Amino acid sequence: MPRPLIVYRTGNDLDLNEVTALYEASTLGERRPIQDQTRMQAMLQHANLVITAWAHTQLVGISRAFSDFAFVTYLSDLAVHRDFQKQGIGKELIRQTQLAGGPHAKVVLLAAPAAEQYYPHLGFTHRPQAWMLDGDAALH
Repeated sequence: MPRPLIVYRTGNDLDLNEVTALYEASTLGERRPIQDQTRMQAMLQHANLVITAWAHTQLVGISRAFSDFAFVTYLSDLAVHRDFQKQGIGKELIRQTQLAGGPHAKVVLLAAPAAEQYYPHLGFTHRPQAWMLDGDAALH
């Protein structure tokens, strides 16, 4: 059976139920607050660079990022539906995110443990200097 044509779109005006279903079908839902519709809607609404992949009318991939369009683009979510993985969709979502972020902006991300080996194959460089403070953690 031939693969469906994948169409890429830019913009965050998306149906939250479709986005949540994609997160679940990609395993990203395990690490995102998909049960909290208000929080998920805010995450989607406030991202200023969202690229999606569509097979006909089905949302099959998403890159949700924040960019200043000059220096850095933070790729916060990359999800591809399980049934559509290993077809280059994730790579194309990253490529389009990189292009939209501007010619000099670097792409920064935190990899999920299961995806750590994916990014070096695409040309990403590991930087152990990353630091994270959980949202409910107090500064000392």
